[in-house]
Amino acid sequence: MTATHDMPMLNEISSEGRRASDLGTSDVPDVALSQMIPARFLRNEKAKLPEIAELAVVRHFTRLSRRNGGIDNVFYPLGSCTMKYNPRVNEYVAAMNGFANIHPLARDEDIQGALELMSALESYLCELTGFSACSLQPAAGAQGEMTALLVIKAYMQDKGHGHRNVVLIPDSAHGTNPASCTACGFKTREVKSNGKGMIDLDDLRAKLDGDVAAMMITNPNTLGIFEANIRKIADILHESGAQLYMDGANFNAIMGVIRTRDMGVDVQHFNLHKTFSTPHGGGGPGAGPIAVAQHLSEFLPIPRIEKREGKFVRNYDKPKTVGRVRAFFGNFGVFVRAYTYIRSLGKSGLRRVAEMAVLNARYLHKKLGSAFETPYTAPCMHEFVVSAEKQSKKGCGATPIAKRLIDYGYHPPTTHFPLIVHDALMIEPTETENRETLDGFANDLCRIAAEIEETPDVVRSAPQTTVVRKLDEVGATRSPKFRW
Repeated sequence: MTATHDMPMLNEISSEGRRASDLGTSDVPDVALSQMIPARFLRNEKAKLPEIAELAVVRHFTRLSRRNGGIDNVFYPLGSCTMKYNPRVNEYVAAMNGFANIHPLARDEDIQGALELMSALESYLCELTGFSACSLQPAAGAQGEMTALLVIKAYMQDKGHGHRNVVLIPDSAHGTNPASCTACGFKTREVKSNGKGMIDLDDLRAKLDGDVAAMMITNPNTLGIFEANIRKIADILHESGAQLYMDGANFNAIMGVIRTRDMGVDVQHFNLHKTFSTPHGGGGPGAGPIAVAQHLSEFLPIPRIEKREGKFVRNYDKPKTVGRVRAFFGNFGVFVRAYTYIRSLGKSGLRRVAEMAVLNARYLHKKLGSAFETPYTAPCMHEFVVSAEKQSKKGCGATPIAKRLIDYGYHPPTTHFPLIVHDALMIEPTETENRETLDGFANDLCRIAAEIEETPDVVRSAPQTTVVRKLDEVGATRSPKFRW
């Protein structure tokens, strides 16, 4: 790593003797240290750490923070990830002492408020989806997928169908779906999409046999299209003895509008950090609870929260459980944010979230239709996919366009996914953006499309305005350097 002309590294602004704080002279004799710590672990010389005054440290990291693209400073239309504004009241509540400082080994009688909150959150998620039971334990969406598959696997074994070891996956699915199947010991079988971007029912029937345990489906799917045949898909699977799992990554589009269980789904995971408000850029934190139909409830992870004689308790006595999938309760702070979000919005507010998410996406999709190819004509839901195949012929496909968007002050959308769309740009505006932002983004994307026609080298060499210019992403993937 090298310093840039206007952002020196910490060691370059270091000056001997400067301190951010003065802790005074240690009153522990050196001889005592040598007796407590084996000599082989003691340093022979001082660590070469930067010596910097507090103000310089604050300014350094503040300047660095301004170079990050996040929802608080730029439009962040990252398709399939729902990077929306997170109300600050949720952060305030999650930071309350009674929530933030609970010890994970505290006794049930000492954390009644936390247990009540989690029990209520489970009930809210069940009410939104029509399911009978819920577990908050999985720590993220992918672990929610894995937990749901473990529950299905335990159910099949309990019914004497342990030979069912195949899971059907749509060709437009998230990459975590097949990975979760492999982690759970399942084989995968791909189901094709039809010309409308939905699951091909004939191909589904052809891929279905007595070895299939379940099908994983996202609805709306990763093309942003609602699977209109979802009830038929559920019926086809159930007639063969298989289960239907729904990836809840796109629940933001249907929350409060349609209940998942009413579509025939048997189990669903939620991304609380996406749909129900938690800042999660950079890899965390997250929470991926699962909700299940009644016939799967006895297989949920332990402990289960129950109310007995007016008190909330954790019940570990569940003989058919798949066991723990996460230490302690899961990511409790995310639960607090989700609970606050739901209580703040209420039933009508949650529905309004979904309606505005869909409206914003359809508005933006319409505005981009003249500049980019639209691979599917079905109305989009909360997100949509356009193709930069036309621009790619000029040598500026999805990746250069995404890089050029950085110059215009936007976080780029997802590129090259789903894989079934060539040079895909996957865009999700979310419900929290206003019309002026959407108009500006659409106009700038169309301006980039015009640049490709007139001055393609400008786009091809983007980004132009960032401190770090175009990176060798292929080289970084093939030969990663973890030290410098």
